[in-house]
Amino acid sequence: MRRLFWLAAGLGAGAVGALVASRFAKRQMSKVAPTTIARGARGGLLDLSKRISESLAEGKRAMDDREREVRRELDASADRAARRSA
Repeated sequence: MRRLFWLAAGLGAGAVGALVASRFAKRQMSKVAPTTIARGARGGLLDLSKRISESLAEGKRAMDDREREVRRELDASADRAARRSA
């Protein structure tokens, strides 16, 4: 009777282990499937392009701000020069 019990317990444990391993393997296979990898790469590229466009826009804003600042300085120095010569 004991042998039969341990035989059944071993078979049950083996079946459960095989089932768990099979599910794990299927999950891992789905993670490395070409469509999943392509989807991830596409998302990464979209994120990269978004960051690049935001960076370019920020650079343009900074350039415009600096240009306004320089123009104000030039206008102020031109006004001072005009007052001196007058």
